[in-house]
Amino acid sequence: MKKTDLEKNKALKLTGQLKQASTPARFGAGAQLLSEQDRREQRKRDQALGLVPFAVKLPQTLANTLRETAVERGVSLNELVDSLLTQALQSK
Repeated sequence: MKKTDLEKNKALKLTGQLKQASTPARFGAGAQLLSEQDRREQRKRDQALGLVPFAVKLPQTLANTLRETAVERGVSLNELVDSLLTQALQSK
């Protein structure tokens, strides 16, 4: 056999082994299961508090300012946005 044929056979063998190998738990179903459970628990907590998901698109600078302000005040981003929106709507 030529050297190229040997290398081709090695590559085919390696490809076959990779196809048969199972996915590690941290990348496969195990990781998805953990994150899905966390999301479910978070949704249940949010529903108990009467919270509803509400997505908005903000400029990056405003999002960064909100995150920094939340850290300075020691509150979560959700709490900060809630208080700011409530204040803005009441002052209207």
